[in-house]
Amino acid sequence: MNDTIPSREMLIDGRFRDAGETRPVINPATGEAFAEVALADAAMTAEAIAAARRAQPAWGALAPLERAGYMRRIAAAIRSEAEAYARLIVREQGKPINEARGEVDGAAGFFDFFAEYARRIQGEILPSDHAGEQIWIQRVPIGVVGAIIPWNYPFALVARKVAPALIAGDTIVLKSHEDTPLSALAMARIFQAAGLPAGVVNILTGTGAVVGEALCNSADLDLITMTGSVPTGKRIMGNAAKNLTPVSLELGGKAPFIVMADSDVDMAVRSAVTSRYMNCGQVCICNERTYVERSVYDEFVEKFVAASKALRIGDPMEDSTDLGPKISRAELEKVEARVAEAVGEGAEIVIGGGRPENPPHPGGFYYSPTVITGVRPGMGILKSEVFGPVVPIMPFDSFDEAVSHANDGRYGLSAYLFTNDIAKIMRTVNEVAFGEIYVNRVGPESLQGFHVGYHDSGLGGDDGSHGLETYLRKKTVYVNYSGAPTSALMPYGG
Repeated sequence: MNDTIPSREMLIDGRFRDAGETRPVINPATGEAFAEVALADAAMTAEAIAAARRAQPAWGALAPLERAGYMRRIAAAIRSEAEAYARLIVREQGKPINEARGEVDGAAGFFDFFAEYARRIQGEILPSDHAGEQIWIQRVPIGVVGAIIPWNYPFALVARKVAPALIAGDTIVLKSHEDTPLSALAMARIFQAAGLPAGVVNILTGTGAVVGEALCNSADLDLITMTGSVPTGKRIMGNAAKNLTPVSLELGGKAPFIVMADSDVDMAVRSAVTSRYMNCGQVCICNERTYVERSVYDEFVEKFVAASKALRIGDPMEDSTDLGPKISRAELEKVEARVAEAVGEGAEIVIGGGRPENPPHPGGFYYSPTVITGVRPGMGILKSEVFGPVVPIMPFDSFDEAVSHANDGRYGLSAYLFTNDIAKIMRTVNEVAFGEIYVNRVGPESLQGFHVGYHDSGLGGDDGSHGLETYLRKKTVYVNYSGAPTSALMPYGG
């Protein structure tokens, strides 16, 4: 891959297409534009959907092993230039290079993992109520998929949507986020080089107001899958309802991180730091609110603050950098507003609370690691997603109280528990209303798991065999080989 991505061209029906209107791509570390990206319009979106519709029957008719062959070539192509892709992610998204390398490896892993399902998409044969007959339930492609991804993992999330669609026999139209389009365009070139037939994967760059709306209002999609914010997810669901289009929505999170006194406090501190600050806190499963049993609260806060102070804010291209910038000025200002609100409600800033005095670049969107104490239930900082390097820490006196705090909110994606008490572990499994629970460890989630949220964190889900089900539908076939006329088989003579 060259360092320069032909950013004004998007993949539609096997060809790279330009568009007249463009948008700058900003490097979050410097605040400066370094590329221009084309903006698709509604007509181009419709062309991409039509191309996917034309391509789907032939793609779905291929033997799954043939589809898996394409996917393995894609995975190999990603790994062959992994460092270049990682550097591209850093330039447009701002995460530290070591995290970007992990993202690239994860993207390749999605294609390898789902390629293994070439021999694992199973149907069922059921006994009939009648002699000389069988009932088959087949899993077949859902058809044409519309996918919308956010900016926090711009390379891996392309893979997370495309890989299961490909092995299922679906075709797909994917819209990248406006702030991070170049990773998706790099993936588009990988798909083309792997020889995917025209129209099987289409990659669009453009705005949500134009491309997103056109996708979600289309009557020619069979599934809409989206990762992003709660307001956007609700709008998508409303639009999709007009055509009864199924949706799978992975939305926001406000993960509680519970630390019991019987846990290994040092391990809990290290884990809490990792979970809060990875990708500058811009992860839906991040530690968004930390609850610590009172007897170890002071020890935990002291060690967490020390670890936070030790983090190196730096140029995300450098291996020694722990914390890069926020994705954009707008997102930076959202974090500032959340912290100001918390202070206004009586919370106390222990460290951080603003932009660093000497950022790596004066125009970058950096925010210092921030620890907040003195928080109380009901405060906005415990309710609203921060999506930045800010962590409120609150003590509790009993496990019942901790469970109540964890469940106090509309989000239900990920939750964390650190304890060595099996009874508390099982109570958490049974009583904490979140789709993912991590016990004595933090994310990321595994490919074979199921990434699913409750409440405002969405519906549907990604990954593993359960995520793959989203991209398939069931077809029931009644096969009568008895030679008897159908009317003779009706149970009530009707």
